[in-house]
Amino acid sequence: MKQNNTVKKLAAAGLLCAVAVVGSLFSFPVLGSKCAPVQHMVNVICAVFLGPWYGVAVAFAASLLRNLLGMGSLMAFPGSMCGALLCGIVYWKTKNLTATLVGEVFGTGVIGGLCAYPIATMFMGVDAAAVAFYAYIVPFLISTVAGSVLAGVLIFALQRSGALNSMRAALEN
Repeated sequence: MKQNNTVKKLAAAGLLCAVAVVGSLFSFPVLGSKCAPVQHMVNVICAVFLGPWYGVAVAFAASLLRNLLGMGSLMAFPGSMCGALLCGIVYWKTKNLTATLVGEVFGTGVIGGLCAYPIATMFMGVDAAAVAFYAYIVPFLISTVAGSVLAGVLIFALQRSGALNSMRAALEN
C-alpha cells in the first residue's frame, strides 16, 4: 500500500513539474529577471497535495529542465526552491491555505530574492557593485504574487466544491 502511495505522489510530482516547465513559456521580464508565475502556482499546489519535500524536488527539477531547455536562468533555483520549501512547511504545520500563500510569497520574494544575489554575483558574472543585494526581491515578489493569486483561486475553488479533500484522499490511499 505504501508503494502505491509513493507511485501516485511521484506521478503527481512529474505532472506538476511538466506544468511548471510548460508554464514557463508564459513569462515576462521584470527588472532583469524572468518572472514565471506558473512555477509559484505549482509550488502552492505541491504544498497542499504532496508536502514540502516533493515541492522542493519539483521546483528543483522544473528549474533544471527550464535551464537545460534555455527557458530559464539560474535565478529559477533560489526563488522556486525557497518558496516551495517555506509554503510546504507552512501548509504541513498549519493546514491554512492563506498562510501557505503568504509563505510562498515570503519564501520566494524575500528569501529567494536574497539568495539570488550571491548566485548572480558568483555564477552569472553580475558585478556586485552594480546591483544591490535586495535588487531581486521586487521582480521575485511580482512573479510570486501573481502565481500565488492563481493558486489561491484554484485551491479555494477546489475547496469550495469539495474536490480538494477527495483529491488529497486519492493521493493518500
